[in-house]
Amino acid sequence: MSDKNSISRRALVKSSIFGMLAVSIPSIGYSKNILPSSDKLYNGELFHRYPSIDDEIVSEIVGASHFDLDKVKTHIDKRPELARATWDWAFGDWETAIGAASHVGRRDIVAYLMSKGARPDIFTYAMLGEYEVIKAMIEATAGVQTIAGPHGISLLTHSEIGARSKDITVAEKAKNEKLIDYLKKLGDADGPQYDKLEETALENYTGDYMYGEGPNDGFSIKVNMRKMLALGKLGKFGGGLYPIGENRFVYNGTASVEISFEMVDGKVISLTVHEPDLTLKATKV
Repeated sequence: MSDKNSISRRALVKSSIFGMLAVSIPSIGYSKNILPSSDKLYNGELFHRYPSIDDEIVSEIVGASHFDLDKVKTHIDKRPELARATWDWAFGDWETAIGAASHVGRRDIVAYLMSKGARPDIFTYAMLGEYEVIKAMIEATAGVQTIAGPHGISLLTHSEIGARSKDITVAEKAKNEKLIDYLKKLGDADGPQYDKLEETALENYTGDYMYGEGPNDGFSIKVNMRKMLALGKLGKFGGGLYPIGENRFVYNGTASVEISFEMVDGKVISLTVHEPDLTLKATKV
């Protein structure tokens, strides 16, 4: 065998070996790159709607956005997209994290959420007293001032709450007062006006109501801080019930849902939830 052939054969073997390594090495490197950076590795237990974010995390973010900036930060600093979290409290009472902070006047939480990508809406700007923004939106979309925010809270109320924000400056308060005056003059920015039950009548409705045999198949009717009835899951507070007739209520301003109570001999014995595609009766226990 000639030296030339030996050299060619050695070159072929060497190139084949390096060719195999060239295929293998990038694969090894790539597999290292896709390993999770977190120390929480998959162990067979994932949220049932994964890759959607766990409902408990979303609920906690929106709930905490009403009052707890530190808790909000612990989640959103590492996962900024949670600044746009949205939760349905019940019957389509949708609320965003920034919407929660807005209707309680938490300017600090609103500012943090916006810095992380939250989407401010007309209610956020109303709380912040942004007169020019609100005026432009109303002029651009006729009637938008009549739309209620989360929990049925009106545009005017958001601005009034903003004027009472903790640590509000003189300049910020003046902005809110200007906006409040403008909204009041419109005459329809305070949402629907509901009757109010006498406090002595509230206790007749309070208690637990069951619609099934399961331990969680029911509702609790309680009296909230605003001295109005509230409906929640068993043992918990929920959204406010606004009277619209005799023993008839809407839940937090949701237009398509009605809650009615049945009375016998002056005592409430059941409630019925009327939804567009569901009627659900629960008996008082």
